[in-house]
Amino acid sequence: MVARSFSHVSAWVFDLDNTLYPPEARLFDQIEVKMTAWVMDALGVDKAEADHLRRHYWAEYGTTLAGLMQEHGVDPGPYLTHVHEIDMSHLEQDADLRTHIGDLPGRRIVYTNGSRPYAERVLDARGLGGLFDAIYGVEHADFHPKPDRIAFETVFENDGLDPTRAAMFEDDPRNLAAPHAMGMRTVHVAGTPAPAPHIHHHTADLTGFLSQLAQAGFPTALNGLK
Repeated sequence: MVARSFSHVSAWVFDLDNTLYPPEARLFDQIEVKMTAWVMDALGVDKAEADHLRRHYWAEYGTTLAGLMQEHGVDPGPYLTHVHEIDMSHLEQDADLRTHIGDLPGRRIVYTNGSRPYAERVLDARGLGGLFDAIYGVEHADFHPKPDRIAFETVFENDGLDPTRAAMFEDDPRNLAAPHAMGMRTVHVAGTPAPAPHIHHHTADLTGFLSQLAQAGFPTALNGLK
């Protein structure tokens, strides 16, 4: 039974993009356009080279921003503000997801490679505002990005979170390797499974997955953690 795998969990950590909203919303299409334009202006390169650098830095460093900081000494503040100024009017509120996240016993946390102000806007648009006990962005990891273990360690240490009593929900399988190594229960949220030793569970439907815990009486059994 799925619920038994989470019986020890008292902290629930959710990635944001393509995890707490469906990939079909395609917010990252807008963000990538903004990233490319920013790289073009900052580095004085054409669009083709900016696209190449954006993808290369994401693959090599975890995020485009991390590559820009490492190789060009970019100030992250203006970059984060610029790339996250996107339209979210098409995001739909999800009352069922809010209910099932709200039923989870213990602390509920969002941790994203984006910024906290961006995360707050997304959560409000999804009807999830005010639901989480803490929201952490890349700025809270000293701009170290997931999947680097130091990023998770920095955020979790500052939060006081015990990874051995926590679960991590992520759409990017590489971002679950460090949480698994730290003792977290890991859930890959994506349309296509990516079987790996560091992934405990996979779901294409986060709301449905969380509802299994409620159906099993999981929140009631751990009510004392609330």
